[in-house]
Amino acid sequence: MKIIPVAFDSLGTRSMATYIETKDVKLFIDPGVSLAPVRFGLPPHPIEIERMNEHWEQIKKYMEKAEHVCISHYHYDHHDPEHPEIFKGKHVFVKHPTQNINKSQKERAAYFLPKIKEICSLEYAEGKNICVGNTEIKFSRAVPHGPGIRLGYVVETIIDDGREVLVHTSDVEGPALKEQLEPILNNRASIVFLDGPLSYIIYRYGNKNLGNALANMKKMIDAGVKILVYDHHFLRDPKYKERIAEVEDYGKELGCKVQTAAEFRGMKVDALEMRRKELHENMPA
Repeated sequence: MKIIPVAFDSLGTRSMATYIETKDVKLFIDPGVSLAPVRFGLPPHPIEIERMNEHWEQIKKYMEKAEHVCISHYHYDHHDPEHPEIFKGKHVFVKHPTQNINKSQKERAAYFLPKIKEICSLEYAEGKNICVGNTEIKFSRAVPHGPGIRLGYVVETIIDDGREVLVHTSDVEGPALKEQLEPILNNRASIVFLDGPLSYIIYRYGNKNLGNALANMKKMIDAGVKILVYDHHFLRDPKYKERIAEVEDYGKELGCKVQTAAEFRGMKVDALEMRRKELHENMPA
């Protein structure tokens, strides 16, 4: 299985855009990218904007290759409603637009889906299983976007090529909850792409949920996960490295590589958002 993290927070933008290729399938999960409009009271630095544009070009490149696409939910770092053309001719699985969804995402779905429904093959993802050759693509039931349902629900994606099983969690913010962990354990994942806890807003996320998320990462390793990629929300936290240390150490003991998406690609972490204040101070825009 070939896995390419196209745009991720550890690479400099808000995204979990991931391209997966097996002998049978070319799949893109969440082809979107964005920046925090405000962080530390500051707008995006020009370097962040340049990186976002670079990542968008990469997303378009890999979307040209993809045959199947998953939109796990309707936040704008996971899809771009202003560029429906990238979905033309694709088999697109989307989070259900009216079930298990909050008001904001329901409105976004109603804006986006009419733009693509005539140019692609469209299906609702929840609970769907398809087989293409020896590769199986499965989608979880809707699980909460975070430890509560204020932000709605997301769909996790499972790809099994007969040799490896990848689970891409999208925005579960943890996972702090049992139902978010189940797709990983029930499918015996060997590789997990995890968005990680919302620890950069710890006053809202809570230390209890952070503890649950770290404990659940260890449960993944206990269950046989060999590569655990953590990223997205977690890479907005300047303290992420010290928070993940206990899981990294646990992984080393049990033969699991615990790393960011940038490190998975063999690159250095370049999480620009958490450095925004530094960027503005050192290179005033």
